[in-house]
Amino acid sequence: MPDRFMYDYAIIRVVPRVEREEFVNVGAIVSCGSKKFLAARIELNEQRLLAIDRTVDLETIRNHLAVIPIICAGGKAAGKIGQLPHRERFHWIVAPRSTIIQTSRIHTGFCNNLDGALDRLMETMVHPLRDRAAAVND
Repeated sequence: MPDRFMYDYAIIRVVPRVEREEFVNVGAIVSCGSKKFLAARIELNEQRLLAIDRTVDLETIRNHLAVIPIICAGGKAAGKIGQLPHRERFHWIVAPRSTIIQTSRIHTGFCNNLDGALDRLMETMVHPLRDRAAAVND
């Protein structure tokens, strides 16, 4: 079995009405110091979000979410934050905020494939749960 390495992750959430504390998981961010890896995936399910708040400004949310993978990639396109080391960018993104875009607390995992870990996080934490009967028949 290939060596496994430790990574940190957080789930990205949209909280359309902060005062109500309702949210929709829309993405995941993974950071691994030993591999110098930082990546995020975002999939905004607009119908789920509109079910919580029909007045939500989807364009603004899309624009804010689009910046997260850019910051992860780093470089000039991400502005001054993009010049920071990848771990500092990770901690900047996941810092607690009382805004529409929030993250879960940081969790730790072990894997031998960081892209695969990000795929699993998206499947288990972001994508809608599938009907168990349908999953058994697949």
